[in-house]
Amino acid sequence: MPDDVLLRDEAAALGIRGPNDLYGGVVPHAFVKTKSITHRLVGQGAQRPQGWSSIFAEKVRDVTLPGYTVFNASDARIAAKRMLDHGPVRLKKPLGASGRGQAIVTTEDQLERFLEQLDAEEIDTYGLVLEENLREVKTLSIGHTAFDSLTISYYGTQRRVQDNEGRAIYGGSDLVCMRGGWEALDALAMRPNTRAALAQARVYDQAMSTYPRFTASRRNYDVGQGIGADGRRRSGVLESSWRAGGASSAELAALAAFVQDPTLQIIEASAVEEFGIDGKAPPDAIIHFQGNGSDVGPLLRYTVIKQKK
Repeated sequence: MPDDVLLRDEAAALGIRGPNDLYGGVVPHAFVKTKSITHRLVGQGAQRPQGWSSIFAEKVRDVTLPGYTVFNASDARIAAKRMLDHGPVRLKKPLGASGRGQAIVTTEDQLERFLEQLDAEEIDTYGLVLEENLREVKTLSIGHTAFDSLTISYYGTQRRVQDNEGRAIYGGSDLVCMRGGWEALDALAMRPNTRAALAQARVYDQAMSTYPRFTASRRNYDVGQGIGADGRRRSGVLESSWRAGGASSAELAALAAFVQDPTLQIIEASAVEEFGIDGKAPPDAIIHFQGNGSDVGPLLRYTVIKQKK
């Protein structure tokens, strides 16, 4: 269970030959493991890393939010100029997680100040994402995880909480987990917005075939739904996660429940993160951590599962 997506050479050195050999994923290039693959470039002459797939970006264009990925400051200025006429732009460092490494800009001067803080080597390797900023955002988690003959799929919502510094940050996920793959999940009754998110995640997942030798046992997709600057509702895949992430404890608890009870078909599982000194887990929770995190302060992490009736 690596703590990050592996490159092909790293996987080969560990004896990993396929998705059953790890909990996570293997990619052909470093940028592929990040959110930078989600958007197209600003043009044919735009800078790009070796292995970039313009075909992938076009295949997912209709299931993602409006935006661009750039690999230098010059292309960032071109993208921002096109987008700022339509409203605020969210800047996202591809290596950022849980909402970190992001900023909202409304002017080109604000973009310049952000670019001044960027490491040139980082943007050259991993890029920078410029994406339409949404209001009243709800983030859904859609995905599936497979081990040997057992596959589970799930949908759910993410929680936003305040960390110990008062910043809005990821606070866990509430998942409905189903025995089986995408088809089993698609057969469930669900709200129209959730079904739309599922369809978008599946298109994104299928498009990964354009990146050769990509493989993953965990395929998680964050879908953002909210209101754009024009007042219309938007829905689009924000990013993928092919490594152990915030919802992994819920996924693994569900997997264990399905293994222990072969008749079980559906279960609810929640991964919870609470900041501050007053956090208290329910009696039936599986506590993963409680104490002072080295970089976050007082933190409680736990998982709870509940069989659906």
